[in-house]
Amino acid sequence: MKSKTIFLAAAITLWIVCSSASAQVCGNGVFLGQLSANPFLSDSTANKFGAFGSPYSSVSIHNSFGAFGNPYAATSVSNPYATSAPKIIAADGQYLGRLSANPYDPDSVSNPYGRYGSPYSPTSINNPYSQYGSPYSPISPNNPYATKPPILCDDDE
Repeated sequence: MKSKTIFLAAAITLWIVCSSASAQVCGNGVFLGQLSANPFLSDSTANKFGAFGSPYSSVSIHNSFGAFGNPYAATSVSNPYATSAPKIIAADGQYLGRLSANPYDPDSVSNPYGRYGSPYSPTSINNPYSQYGSPYSPISPNNPYATKPPILCDDDE
């Protein structure tokens, strides 16, 4: 009985380690942190002292001189004409659009009529009643206590 318990504990631990490691993988793209309102997560975009929230880091969306925060870069979240803004991928693997200020891009979270920007869409981070936009969901970027917020990935295609 004791060996079965140890085996089960080892299997669960391995599954947790593997699932968290796979959440950090962006394929051929660059991992840009976790889109989260939680300032205490080490990989959070809200952590001003972390690599992904610092205004001085090259991989931060808050660096106004970097590729992902510059208002003139095609890969920037703050460029209203961006064509290759970072992708948002939920912890369950669901694609949630692009973190972009472009209101005309169909994949942008800033497009109020698009699938990923509409406050009524089930796959929108702007819908407070969906699991991806709720301030109480553990996988929502809007929950300051989220345990598995979505990740940001740069297209390297």
